[in-house]
Amino acid sequence: MSNNKNTKLNILMAASECIPFVKTGGLADVVGTLPKELKSIGNDVRIILPKYASIDEKKFPLKDLPYKLRVNVGYETHFFSLKYYITDDGITTYFIENNRYFNRAGIYGDFGIDYPDNRDRYIFFNRAVLESMKALGFRPDIIHCHDWQTALLPAYLKTTHRNDGFYWNTACVYTIHNIAYQGSFGADTVEAAGFARMDFTPEKIEYYGGVNFMKSAITLADRVSTVSPSYALEIKDFNGRGMEWSLTRRGDKIYGILNGIDYNYWNPKTDKNIAANYSIKNMKGKSICKKDLQNLCGFDIDDSVYLFGCVTRLDWQKGVDVIIDAINQLKDESMQFVILGSGDMNIKRDLQNLASKYPKLAAAFFDYNEPLAHKIYAGCDAYMMPSRFEPCGLSQIIALAYGTIPIVNRVGGLSDTIEYYNHNNGQGNGFVFNLTYGENFVETIYKSEKIFKDKKLWGILMQNAFNCNFSWDKSGREYQNMYLDLIGKL
Repeated sequence: MSNNKNTKLNILMAASECIPFVKTGGLADVVGTLPKELKSIGNDVRIILPKYASIDEKKFPLKDLPYKLRVNVGYETHFFSLKYYITDDGITTYFIENNRYFNRAGIYGDFGIDYPDNRDRYIFFNRAVLESMKALGFRPDIIHCHDWQTALLPAYLKTTHRNDGFYWNTACVYTIHNIAYQGSFGADTVEAAGFARMDFTPEKIEYYGGVNFMKSAITLADRVSTVSPSYALEIKDFNGRGMEWSLTRRGDKIYGILNGIDYNYWNPKTDKNIAANYSIKNMKGKSICKKDLQNLCGFDIDDSVYLFGCVTRLDWQKGVDVIIDAINQLKDESMQFVILGSGDMNIKRDLQNLASKYPKLAAAFFDYNEPLAHKIYAGCDAYMMPSRFEPCGLSQIIALAYGTIPIVNRVGGLSDTIEYYNHNNGQGNGFVFNLTYGENFVETIYKSEKIFKDKKLWGILMQNAFNCNFSWDKSGREYQNMYLDLIGKL
């Protein structure tokens, strides 16, 4: 295969979630949007997912495929069927249907507790992916797998399937979206996953006496990527959660490619979820959106009040406790705070108590609500992201698209996307602090408030935010070049 930009590739995206079908986090956004860009370049891109019970077949009428397939998990044989759906963008998405593993209310668990058989569920899914492609006759040049739930695919291609002629010319790329979630299990995983004892070595799938799905992919994938350049450096140097050695061994085969967003979807000019549309040329609608959000939260409706928002997973990683502490310190200021999120029950309780104690200052919503998320991005003046680590972050990019100014911790993708606003030269698109060095979130809020009160300076800052472009065009080309480089060296 020639190594040029016009080369058409067969690409399979294997993942555990994908918009618009199923979403728990940013992984779904990437898997749902990157294929569109790769298809526009000229590739044949297809997606494969588990068929969860939560996927709405009235909204997405899936079609059956005439296959009854089977794979083993340990000594048990599990049968599955295939369905498919073609999106409006022409992307064929396959769904692996098995009632035992995927006909459940949750995706990874219920009520914040993981399903105890998640290991077996995703062993099954990985094996079923490989069998499905053979049944369909779709021979991928690239299998691009994401996070720990599909991290066994590179291992299978290099071990159990190394002599399978169907996959002789298939390369595997593995993307780390969050290195904190690795899929680490006991040594009996070797038999459950169908590996040979000879593969249970540190050079392959063994990790401190057990099997770590992510480590096996880092070791055996043809290329490894993560979702921002800064995060690629961080996980090799100090934030690898035990993967530093494995990542460092891969050397220059670790790529940091920044995520993008779909500006057709996240667009205040056309967004149907917000109270009024607006744009860089006509900002009147943003004030209407602010009043609408204040009313929804039960706040005093006042355009001069500094309104902050956050749409997040309720997790220590996201620094929600930092936000709660800040709100307690700022309770007497002319500010308002709204948070939308789900996750840790203790954090949820703390937010409920805060909103109950200060109903005119803070509001919290816990059932994920996509229209409300849009209202928060559009209606707020500033957006809070004090994450302790952040592989890429999409929320700060979305906020910029709505002219809402991010206040972020200097980590990972936040470092790559947000530049501190310098009012002297008019450069920058947000406000940045550094938790690691003891810099204070509240002090940064006060500094941003001074700019907010100067409508001329704030207007320049909003224009800078609107002028940012983090579309998938550049990132899609980077992935394409990585694929082509890889194919050329096989």
